[in-house]
Amino acid sequence: MVNILSQKVVYGRITNYRIGPKSQASKTCLIEFEGFDSAGSAGKLIGQKVKWKNQTTFLLGRITGLHGRNGIVEVTFKHGVPGQAIGTAVEIIS
Repeated sequence: MVNILSQKVVYGRITNYRIGPKSQASKTCLIEFEGFDSAGSAGKLIGQKVKWKNQTTFLLGRITGLHGRNGIVEVTFKHGVPGQAIGTAVEIIS
């Protein structure tokens, strides 16, 4: 288990949007953070702010919940995340 306060920057990767059978939510993304591999350890991240940055812009979001038991979390952004962001890095800012 990783202590979030001991690291200066915690990085993660956007894996996908939150999707359903007929729709996808571009404001809500599923993110996998390195070092958090269980629901118990990822649950400590809920409420933290997340920053995704591109060459020209950045988007801010907040971790709102867990997705399954493998340490993947749901992050809700204020604006929709572009498709180019899938697979790119995000970082936790407090």
